[in-house]
Amino acid sequence: MVKHNEPAFLEQLRRRVRIPAGSELVMGIGDDCAILRPRGARHDLLFTTDMLLEGVHFQRDSHTAHDVGWKALARGLSDIAAMGGTPTFCLLSLALGEWADRRWIAGFYDGLLAHGTPLAGGDLARADRMMCDIVVAGTAPRGKALRRDGARAGDAIFVSGVLGGSALGLETRRGRAWSIHKRPRPRLALGRFLRERLHATAAMDLSDGLSMDLYRLAKASGLAAEIAMPPVFPGASAHHALHGGEDYELLFTVREGLRVPAEVEGIQLTRIGSMRRGRAGLVSLDGTELQPLGWDHLR
Repeated sequence: MVKHNEPAFLEQLRRRVRIPAGSELVMGIGDDCAILRPRGARHDLLFTTDMLLEGVHFQRDSHTAHDVGWKALARGLSDIAAMGGTPTFCLLSLALGEWADRRWIAGFYDGLLAHGTPLAGGDLARADRMMCDIVVAGTAPRGKALRRDGARAGDAIFVSGVLGGSALGLETRRGRAWSIHKRPRPRLALGRFLRERLHATAAMDLSDGLSMDLYRLAKASGLAAEIAMPPVFPGASAHHALHGGEDYELLFTVREGLRVPAEVEGIQLTRIGSMRRGRAGLVSLDGTELQPLGWDHLR
C-alpha cells in the first residue's frame, strides 16, 4: 500500500476509507482538520492530531523543554487556525525518554499550557526517545469552516507573513529566525478574520512548505495555481521560502477583486497569484512549473 511520497500515500488511504451515508462526519482525511457536524448543532466540531518526535522535529541539545511543549501544541493549533476555528481543548499522549527528569517534564508542560488551551487528558509512557501526539478539538460555525477544496478558478491567492524564516533558523540556529523555528505562532485570530470578514474560499496552514502546500490546496480544489515569488524572510533564500516548511503562516484564496487589507493585527497579507483551470495540483512560478519539494515524511 505504501507509496514513495506522502501525498500519494494519503490519497490511496483516503480512497480506502468510506464515510457511511448519513454520518455526522462531513470531512475526513484530506484537510487540516476532520469536521464533525452533530445533528441540530449550531457549530461544527474540528479535530486534528500531530506527532512530535525527538530527532525529527526537535533536538535535545538545541531545544529547551519549554520550546518542545510550545511547539507540540502550536502545530495542532495552526490546523485549527487554517479552518477559521476556535480551539476548545487538547489531549496529549506523551512518551518520555529515559533522560527526561522532573525539571524537563515541568518545563515541557509549561510550554504546552502557555498557549491557554485547556489540557483535558491523555496518556503517559516511557520510551527510548521522547515522542508525543497532540489532539486538538475546536469549533467553527456550522458549514463555515475553511477547507482546502473550496477555491474557484479566478480566485486570488494570498499568504500571511513572510516565508522561509523557520527553515533559515533551522539551518543557522541564530537570531530571530531560530526563535521563529522553535516557537511558531499559530494564526488563530487571522484564521477567524479570513472566515468572518474576507469569506475566504479555501485555506490551509503552511507547515510543509509553500510548494507542497499550494500543490495540496490546488489538487483538492481541482485547479492549477499561478504565482510569483512570495515575500521572503530577511536573510532567507528562495528555496527556504518556497520549500522550507514550518512557517505556520496561512495560505488562502479569496474572490478576485475582493479588497484585502495589507495587514491584520500587524501580520502582512500578500497576494502571490491566482487559481486557474488546468491540471489539478499544477503550480507555476513565474510561468515555470514548481515541483512540490517541501517536507514529505515518506520521501
